Amino acid sequence: MKRILLCISSLALVLCLAGGCDFLRALAGRPTSAEIEIKRAEIAAEEAAHQARLDSLRKAEKQIADSLAVIDSLKSRNETMLNPSKLGGLKVSELPAKYYIIVGAFMEKANAEKKAAKLKESGQEAAIISFRNGYNAVGICPSSTLAQVYESLRKIQGQDFCPKDAWILVNE
Repeated sequence: MKRILLCISSLALVLCLAGGCDFLRALAGRPTSAEIEIKRAEIAAEEAAHQARLDSLRKAEKQIADSLAVIDSLKSRNETMLNPSKLGGLKVSELPAKYYIIVGAFMEKANAEKKAAKLKESGQEAAIISFRNGYNAVGICPSSTLAQVYESLRKIQGQDFCPKDAWILVNE
């Protein structure tokens, strides 16, 4: 009887050493170390995705706060921001940038082209923006954010080419 008990205990010891805790866990219906590692990786991926969503939300909140601050600054300085729909809409379906600083608006396209050529000579990237009401505006400093275009407007307002009535076009 001692021999049988010794054989069984030796066999159990060998199985435990060979299979480790995973063998006993599997027998008990518990997750093995491989399954636990897979679950840890899934949890880490979910946490990373959640953190990415939070970061994106913080970035959007900062952009909104910056835009509100810029709008307040524009109002306090009596600057003008217009949407193309207030000018009859654009002749083109889409402009490459969301914001432009308009430094001139002309009924004659040739005058707008002359102004744009002068601006290009002075190193400014100028675009002619045609409206359905017949005006051709000359826009500079294209930007995708309101804060960026406002900063550009503040920088160019002291320049010779920038009229006092320059305004921001909001292309939405």
